[in-house]
Amino acid sequence: MSTYKDIGVEKVGHVGTIEIRRPPLNFFDISLINQIADALDEFDRDIEIRASVLSAQGKAFCAGANFQDPARQAQEAREADKKGDPADSLGAINHLYIQAVRIFRAKKPIVAAVQGAAIGGGLGLAVSADFRVTCPEARFSANFTKLGFHPGFGLTTTLPELIGKNNAELMFYTSRRVTGEEAVKWGLANVLVPQDQVKAEAMKLAGEIAECSPLGLLSTRATMRNGLADRVMAATNHELAEQTRLRATEDFKEGVKATEERRVANFKGR
Repeated sequence: MSTYKDIGVEKVGHVGTIEIRRPPLNFFDISLINQIADALDEFDRDIEIRASVLSAQGKAFCAGANFQDPARQAQEAREADKKGDPADSLGAINHLYIQAVRIFRAKKPIVAAVQGAAIGGGLGLAVSADFRVTCPEARFSANFTKLGFHPGFGLTTTLPELIGKNNAELMFYTSRRVTGEEAVKWGLANVLVPQDQVKAEAMKLAGEIAECSPLGLLSTRATMRNGLADRVMAATNHELAEQTRLRATEDFKEGVKATEERRVANFKGR
């Protein structure tokens, strides 16, 4: 197994494991998504690996993008000073989505161990897996509209396909946090266990999958997920265009500030 900066990668029998190691909140960026995609590519090339588990250290599975990151803010300020499109700095998001689509092109089943919050793009990452094991303490949220933003990471395609259009609309339009119990009821997660058992249960499920014929698994999964990566790619192209437009608004700035200050945003519609 290769060594990565922000993830731990191991092979346990016929199961490959990826552990995000950016505790406590495991914010993502293009580097982290690229590392996960590279590890999944490595698993696809390893004939002994038949399934994988994606887990995380810390209290959150993945809290999405860190809009309060000083380095990110400084970069955006530099880009804003340039002439041209005020959202030029979103080019990095385009590259992030290219890496995200690589995750959806992985050939072998993935089980996500969601032991805490899966927020925004972190929800998108959790939904990229075939199955999710979670706990009562977990929270699933597509909080984009609360930020004055548009959903991303392909969620406008993946979430309705998983939980139905109306439930996806409910999550998008309210930005509410869905509990682990609700997630299982909606089909957003598959298994509910105590928090300290989430990763072990995910390993158990991946192990059950790995007992099956590797060729049968590859063939069946390719059929079941046929066209998914292409649909996600098309979705992210549209999502990026909407995010680019909304990123330049006053409402987006207010949404990020309100979230940082833990208050209700005062949106103006401009």
